[in-house]
Amino acid sequence: MAEPSPHTPDPELRRKLHRYGLILLVVAIVLAIWGEVSRVLARESLRKDSADATVLTVTTVSPTHNEKGEELVLPGSVQAFIEAPIYARTSGYVKAWYTDIGAHVHKGELMADIQTPEVDQQLAQAQADLSTAKANQALAQSTNERWKVLLASESVSKQDAEEKAGDAAAKKAAVESAGANVARLRDLESFKRVVAPFDGIVTARNTDVGALINAGQVNGSELFHVADMQKLRIYVQVPEAYAGETRSGTDAELHFAEQPREAVPAKAVRTANALDPITRTLQVELQLDNSHYQLFPGSYAEVHFKLPGNAQTLRIPSNTVIFRSAGLQVATIDANKRVKLKNIVQGRDLGATIEVLSGIDVSDVIVLNPPDSIVDGTPIRIVQKST
Repeated sequence: MAEPSPHTPDPELRRKLHRYGLILLVVAIVLAIWGEVSRVLARESLRKDSADATVLTVTTVSPTHNEKGEELVLPGSVQAFIEAPIYARTSGYVKAWYTDIGAHVHKGELMADIQTPEVDQQLAQAQADLSTAKANQALAQSTNERWKVLLASESVSKQDAEEKAGDAAAKKAAVESAGANVARLRDLESFKRVVAPFDGIVTARNTDVGALINAGQVNGSELFHVADMQKLRIYVQVPEAYAGETRSGTDAELHFAEQPREAVPAKAVRTANALDPITRTLQVELQLDNSHYQLFPGSYAEVHFKLPGNAQTLRIPSNTVIFRSAGLQVATIDANKRVKLKNIVQGRDLGATIEVLSGIDVSDVIVLNPPDSIVDGTPIRIVQKST
């Protein structure tokens, strides 16, 4: 049997090499195809991402009506229905005082006595002057009567008679002047008695026995402070945006720190009917019965006004408004999910929201926090609808 030549390839080896070559070719083709597919997929993904990047992602909101009304909460200042500082109308020294803080006083009740030696002497002098004036008037009057008789018999001249008549008239005027001075000093004398001007409670006493009193309203001269607190006044400064809805009869609730769990009903009784030119607010007065003295003048009140709703206007959040030279605008979304800018007419600015008088409908979908660059036709993707 012949031996195979060492240079002749083994058929089995050739088949293995051929098979391995095919496998490598298939792997290379698969890798080439996978690489091309990966590049195509990457390009498609990049194109999609680029297209998605041009779509604006937003949160939206719809306009709302306010038919149920709203609650307006404002600080209020509580005052007594009537209160007054009590000053002296005459000068002197405090002889005695009879009412201290917390005392209930009635109209005309004596609160203090003042010693007025100077006024007493002035009154005595004025009374003496009045007596002198009356004596002079009596003499001048009798002289005038005698000269009238003498003039009738032509015993004196008409000029002299007229002088006597004039002197009598002057003496009469002097009596009236002296009488008026006496009346004035008697009034000052009566002011030695400091009395309560109305029924109320003494809330301050700023004097004591022996204190020097100067007549008139000067700093530090207030003797007492009296307040009638059976009824209280509550004053509130209502912002201009709500002034038109706040009028006499508007319902309110009062909340006090001393009664945290109790809401006290009240009504507005009057308004100033004019805005303060500095604060642009409307002063509103409410009244409250306090016959049991549960509340105190000077306290802080939290006033909750119940304002009526307005079904004719819409409200939108303030952060939906775009400020441009064309005016106030909002970005709405049409059926094709593209931006449609609309001009609006603003009503009241309520802080977090504003009223819109015209320009949008309740069915509109509005973009929250629109970017300044937003324009008509911008594609939109809604990720959340705010309520």
